[in-house]
Amino acid sequence: MNAHDHGLPQGTATNKHRRKLILVVAITLTIVVVQVLGAVLSGSLALLADAGHMLSDAAGVSIALFAAWIATRPATRRSTYGYQRAEVLAALANAIILVVIAVVILIEALRRISTTPDIRTDVMIVTAVIGAAANLACLLILRDGQAESLNLRGAYLEVLGDLLGSVAVIVAAIVIATTDFLQADALASIAIALMILPRAWSLLREVINVLLEAAPKGVDSEMIRNHILGVGGVVGVHDIHAWTITSGVPVFSAHVVVDGETLNAEGVDQVLDRLTHCLRNHFDTRHCTFQIEPAEHAVHETRQHA
Repeated sequence: MNAHDHGLPQGTATNKHRRKLILVVAITLTIVVVQVLGAVLSGSLALLADAGHMLSDAAGVSIALFAAWIATRPATRRSTYGYQRAEVLAALANAIILVVIAVVILIEALRRISTTPDIRTDVMIVTAVIGAAANLACLLILRDGQAESLNLRGAYLEVLGDLLGSVAVIVAAIVIATTDFLQADALASIAIALMILPRAWSLLREVINVLLEAAPKGVDSEMIRNHILGVGGVVGVHDIHAWTITSGVPVFSAHVVVDGETLNAEGVDQVLDRLTHCLRNHFDTRHCTFQIEPAEHAVHETRQHA
């Protein structure tokens, strides 16, 4: 006997914050144009690298927005969970874009470190300060939602990297202006590339956990087992599975063994109500599937999981 709680959220976590993402894309693209113009006028590679990074951010967030729209499409006979995993694939694309951008910046910086181009530090500083202010505004926009969605977290981390990149550009401009050490521009570019890579790895690791259907962060299967065993009438539980469809949509299933006195319509109904209430309130999991079994049924099963 199966019990399904169909209380799936009406929208994914990314879709919930869609307007914030649109605003961040608009701000970011505006600053990209400003930084490219500033890089051309100043001759700064670091400024151009920061512009390239921000452009990748805008592209990544745009992908996330498109994926959030796809995720709202209803389930079908073939796609029984709908298309909510599209958001996870978008986060994967973001991580890959970050890695590519970082490698390109690093190669160009290493190539230019032996050259000494003329750099207008005044234009470089003004442009970098504008970029830093815009990045700070974007961080404030995304701050609340980044804990709920992989895509918002990816966007938040990217914007944070942009802010640090703008700071690196400002520092490089000050160094060049005060010491005439022109290589500071290339070194700042290298610093920007090295800041990107750890963030890309962090996002990639979270995406891999979702795709491998690892337990949601903060969910302990043994703790859930103990909660289930504490429900009246339950004498055992096995084949426990906890995974994530996409950000904000955790899913749980288990085979629950009940005693003979509970194995009737009224008793099973009460057990299912208690189980779904427990998972929803203690582990924030709204979509649960329980297979209720008598103890004797164990001999007919081949257990794959504890």
